[in-house]
Amino acid sequence: MKRLCGDRINKEAEQEACRLTENPLLNSGSSTTCSKESCAPEELCYCVLIRNLLWNYCSYVVPLEHIHEVNTGTMERPLEATRMENSTSSCFLMERKTRVKINRKEVMLAKLRKSCSCTPKKLKNFVMDFLPVLQWLPKYQCKEYIWGDVMSGLVIGIILVPQAIAYSLLAGLKPIYSLYTSFFANIIYFLMGTSRHVSVGIFSLISLMVGQVVDRELLLAGFDLNDDAPSALGDGSLQNDSQSNTTAFNLTIAGMNAECGKECYAIGIATALTFVAGVYQVLMGIFRLGFVSMYLSESVLDGFATGASLTILTAQVKYLIGIKIPRSQGHGMLVITWINILRNISQANLCDVITSAICIVVLVTAKELGDRYKHKLKFPLPTELVVIVVATLVSHYGKLNEVYASSVSGAIPTGFIPPKVPHFNLMLRVAVDALPLAIVSFVFTVSLSEMCAKKYAYTIRANQEMFAVGFCNIIPSFFHSFATSAALAKTLVKTSTGCQTQVSGVISAMVVLLVLLFLAPLFYSLQKCVLACIIIVSLRGALRKFRDVPARYHVNKVDTLVWVVTMTASALISTEIGLLVGIVFSMLCIIVRTQRPRTALLGQIQDTSFYEDDLEYENLSSVPKVKIFRFEAPLYYANRNYFLKSLYRLTNLDPNLEAARRKKYEKKEKQHLKKGDHTTANGLGIGETTLQLVPKQIDFQVLVVDCSSISFLDTTGVNTLKEILKDYKDLNISVLLACCNPSVIDSLKRGGYFGKDFGSMQEMLFYSIHNAVQFAKDQKLPADCSV
Repeated sequence: MKRLCGDRINKEAEQEACRLTENPLLNSGSSTTCSKESCAPEELCYCVLIRNLLWNYCSYVVPLEHIHEVNTGTMERPLEATRMENSTSSCFLMERKTRVKINRKEVMLAKLRKSCSCTPKKLKNFVMDFLPVLQWLPKYQCKEYIWGDVMSGLVIGIILVPQAIAYSLLAGLKPIYSLYTSFFANIIYFLMGTSRHVSVGIFSLISLMVGQVVDRELLLAGFDLNDDAPSALGDGSLQNDSQSNTTAFNLTIAGMNAECGKECYAIGIATALTFVAGVYQVLMGIFRLGFVSMYLSESVLDGFATGASLTILTAQVKYLIGIKIPRSQGHGMLVITWINILRNISQANLCDVITSAICIVVLVTAKELGDRYKHKLKFPLPTELVVIVVATLVSHYGKLNEVYASSVSGAIPTGFIPPKVPHFNLMLRVAVDALPLAIVSFVFTVSLSEMCAKKYAYTIRANQEMFAVGFCNIIPSFFHSFATSAALAKTLVKTSTGCQTQVSGVISAMVVLLVLLFLAPLFYSLQKCVLACIIIVSLRGALRKFRDVPARYHVNKVDTLVWVVTMTASALISTEIGLLVGIVFSMLCIIVRTQRPRTALLGQIQDTSFYEDDLEYENLSSVPKVKIFRFEAPLYYANRNYFLKSLYRLTNLDPNLEAARRKKYEKKEKQHLKKGDHTTANGLGIGETTLQLVPKQIDFQVLVVDCSSISFLDTTGVNTLKEILKDYKDLNISVLLACCNPSVIDSLKRGGYFGKDFGSMQEMLFYSIHNAVQFAKDQKLPADCSV
């Protein structure tokens, strides 16, 4: 379609525009016409300035019976007209694109046939997409990447070993299982991940969620949750350790008939939970349900992480001071744990207290120095490893366990345990718990992946990330591992040490493998209070969120409230319920904000065609006889009543009440006239009664509704606009709509707002507020609106 405006136009456009101006409908009632003889090309005006036909909206389709159609090549479509802001500017013609109807059934069948077909090329593409390592590894630039990958892999591996051992306390499992988890997760993500920099492995929040499920199931099975239950101290093999516990329990649990000790049952619960969570993630990837992560806002995730961090810190206090209290379970675990700590504070182990104080001081000091001089350091200081090595040597040669009864890690076996299929009956017990675990694991991984991809200018595939994380849970669950996720702290360290690809993950896995095969027994004398110190110091980032609360509140009060509610629920109730509370509360906040949005009457900025809120800005002039109402939200069933109340309140006129009042007094007047009495019951004449009926004149005759913030209308919204159109029309007040988007216009058309043939559409719908105001000023309105 040609645009019929501008300083210079071609001859064809000039002829077409003049032909349009010769249309009888357009010329009727106009004071100015345009013809070929009277208009030069440079000054040609293609818009007839008429008062009865100034529809000024670019999306308005003029009915076929009113305006000639213009042939646009292969089809003819109705014109659309739009006028610029002032009445003397040019007008240009537009047309809405014709929507091609899509047969969804045929599209679905075509996609299904395409997805079900199997060709060598398609099979190759599937394998390449499923294992991205086959795409980037052949292109690996060894000379450029290898040094950074090796360095970052070694650093992450050195950090990973002590953290894996420490996080086993959170999961309620032996340290060997944390090492298995770290090893397999790095290998699988190397094969399937699309992010070059994310560090996937054991993560504190995921470990906490696993530990809470394990503790609950152990308690229901009748096991003692005391961490210092007797264990075998043989040659360090896992088989001997589990044999010592097996003699104490002969269980039939969840339909599983087997002799199983506490440790055996705990890892059985953890692997079943991990397997189900991985299956959920793979299914979400297959059905492309990654959009679920959109409902976890930044405020919800931050609040969840901070609340879980408080729970983690609370769970580690008993190790810091060396007291023996049962691991609390259920809702309110944080409060119950602190009560137990305060009751047993007198039993604190002095050796553990001193060790904890020294370790925390050393770790915090090293972290602060590392943060301050991180630009000068080529790689982070391996403080955790140094602390673990020194503490293990001191504990071993000082015999702190034998002399001071300090709790130690115990025997960590070497080698790998034969793989085992997770028990199906246990999966049924933890199926519900696995869902939040799967969502949190996926969300953290994708968020960190997108952050790294944006920073280093490459792309990731969120759906493939879902598959990668899912198989990082499914496959390791057969090898006595538990759930994993990407970890922020290790990812930041990885990027700061020169990581280029996931080859660094393989290097980290080799470091863990070295510990698994040879070095694990050396950590026998490591005190648990040292591990607790490492965990607590690693929570600095999450706990520092409390310092950001004033700044967060200054930016957005609602987001701050979401953060506080999520954090409180996660800490005081439980992590899973806290996450659910945060999601529901954030969605309720959105609903409430659309139910009670901002509303305003607009005034004109002097000597301009722009309008703004007269309560927010000074020196705005009101338009005589015109009220301009803005509603800053979609109009749907939930905020219909608020829309009407706000409109009536701001305009100081309820058309229903006004119409009822008028009918009531008109009825009384008719009754008095029938009786032949020229005075009312109050002793007033009819003229005086009229004055009493309407004590003040209605100060506007046109209502302009600014629809620029109304993104959509439902059936209730359309009916609401039709209702106010009818109600105000009964009071001789015109209702004009301005700045509607195409979807709103389509909803109004389908709802019959403009009538059956859209004949009055040009007098009801306008491109801008100023167009509507100009149209209102051009109308011959009565002097007043009194009865």
